[in-house]
Amino acid sequence: MLFHVTMDVKIPRDLPADERADILAREKAYAQDLQHQGKWRHIWRIAGQYANVSIFDVRDNAELHELLSALPLFPFMDIKVTPLLRHPSAIRDDDS
Repeated sequence: MLFHVTMDVKIPRDLPADERADILAREKAYAQDLQHQGKWRHIWRIAGQYANVSIFDVRDNAELHELLSALPLFPFMDIKVTPLLRHPSAIRDDDS
């Protein structure tokens, strides 16, 4: 199942620098691992914001919830999820 996910990150300004660096490093490693697995198919930064738009390809809602809630930055995110379905006029076979 494909999901359009928007993540708006709001890290507290008073978070200690070493803790922030650790969380960001773990976040990057986890996100890249999910991309290598094919579960996090696309990620785009939203210009001028600490936010991204992503496409996830996972089994179901439960798997998406599990993956998102395991993000190291999850406690600092506002997340919006929209399930996607193949459009009947789509010409690409690899978008389902």
